[in-house]
Order: sequence, then C-alpha cells, then structure tokens
Amino acid sequence: MSAVVEADGIGSRALPVTPAQELASTFECDGDILIAITHRPAVCRRQGVLIVVGGPQYRAGSHRQFTLLSRDLAEQGVASMRFDYRGMGDSAGAACAFEQINSDIRAAVDHFLSQAPGVEEVVLWGLCDAASAALFYAHQDERVSGLVLLNPWIRTTSGEAKAYLRHYYVRRFLDRGFWMKAIGGRLAFGQSLRGLWKNVRAAGGAAMPAPAAASDQSHDSAALPARMLEGFRRFRGRVLLVLSGNDLTAQEFLDLVGSSRDWQRALAAERVTRVDLPDANHTFSTRIWRDRVAASTAQWVTSW
Repeated sequence: MSAVVEADGIGSRALPVTPAQELASTFECDGDILIAITHRPAVCRRQGVLIVVGGPQYRAGSHRQFTLLSRDLAEQGVASMRFDYRGMGDSAGAACAFEQINSDIRAAVDHFLSQAPGVEEVVLWGLCDAASAALFYAHQDERVSGLVLLNPWIRTTSGEAKAYLRHYYVRRFLDRGFWMKAIGGRLAFGQSLRGLWKNVRAAGGAAMPAPAAASDQSHDSAALPARMLEGFRRFRGRVLLVLSGNDLTAQEFLDLVGSSRDWQRALAAERVTRVDLPDANHTFSTRIWRDRVAASTAQWVTSW
C-alpha cells in the first residue's frame, strides 16, 4: 500500500492511502428523517465506529473533529458514520435531550450496518453527554461491542460546584495575574467572590435536578451518576476512556470516581483502557489534541 507524508508543523507522519467513500444518506426514526454521513473504506474491518453527537452540536463536531476523525479512521480501514439525531443539525423532529435518544441510536446502528458491508460490530463514540447517552444504550444492543467515552457528562449541581472549587478557584486564586488585576481595579472582585460563595453553598448541598432541557421527566440529575454506573456495569464489551486534563467536565467525573469504590472497581476492569491528555480542553480544540484522539481511537479499535 502506498503512503502519503503529511506535515503537521511539528513533524511528519506517514498515512496509508485507502480509497474511501463519503456517502450522504437519510434514515427514519419514529417517523422523522435523520441525516447521516458514512465513511466507507474499500474494504471495511469487522468493527465500525458510530459517532454519537453531543448537544447542542451536529455531525461535523466542534472544530470539525468528527469529520476529521472519520477520515482518519477510513485511512485505517475502519468504517464510521456520523449523524444528527432528532432535532439536531439537519435532522427533522423535536429536540431531544441526551437521555431520550435510544431510538435514534438504534435506528442509526441499523442504518450504519446497511451502509457499510463487512461491518459486524459497532463501537459507539461519544463526547460529553453523547458518552453518557452511549452508556445508557450500549447494553441494550448486542451489536455494540465497544464504547469510546470522552469526558463523560456526569453533572450534578453539587458535583459541578465541587469541581469549580477544587480545579478552578484554587488555580485562580494562586494565579499572580488574578491578584494583579484585582489590585489594579481591572477585575470585578465582588462578582468573583459571589461566584465563589455560590459554589461553596452548592457544594455542600444535595444535588439539584438538571434543567428541563438536559433531563427527561422520569430522571433527575441526582440519579445520573448511579444510572451511568449501572449502564457501565451492564455493558460487557470493551471501553476506551479519554479524559482531558484542562476540562471541568472531566475533572467532575474524576472527582466522582475518586469518591466511589464502585466506579473505581468498574474502571479497573481489564476491558477498560484509559487515555489521559493532560493539556487538552473539553472539545480537543487543537490539531495536536484531535490527532491524539483519532490515533488513540484507531489504535484501540484495530487492536481486537
């Protein structure tokens, strides 16, 4: 197989050239028409990747991450599909919260398998609340053999407040630039203190229900960590966990894991692989971080 060398500003990397098609298509979910793009190599590996979009977002991803990821995977012979679930992007239907898209994911799995001959197993790939949605769904579908979970959304009011106190305010108050702005009168110091006090109060209280747009009527955010753990336990396939070091969502997840033996045992299982990107932010906004995610995903998917 021939290769092309791509300069990335730091070095060069050899990329295998695999002819791949990018196919736009539509499929139906509960009477609504959804939009999908399938990336199909000439010969597909047994495992294919279905990219579940987090909201509010659409199939290209922040900084075109999902588009670029799909093209990277295709070069490795891995088919993928990215799609807009109901009410998102160009798909029809009313907007859905991440806890309400099981039907969308099932319909997408059906469609993906019909669009990518040779794919027999599906890996769900999700960032933020799409990772949470993937955890809720995966154990219900025997065709799903793997999960790629990036900075999973496990938000509670108290958990968010604790994450701010531990990982934002401590760093902020130790920053010399913060105090120089305060002394020079260039900082709304009172507003910062009010924000600090608000988070102190929230961190010491019970978790509050999430806003209606982020939760369905049958669940509140206080139960979210427990429900995600249940989904993790019930899914018996392989898991790749990718965490950013410069992200409060990831820090909130790690804080929860650090305080929960059940989560610690779950993540210690042999079927779980973890990748940490210490400098990356929530959406992997630089090329270096996106390439690391793509490389980790491709290496993991093609290793079994």
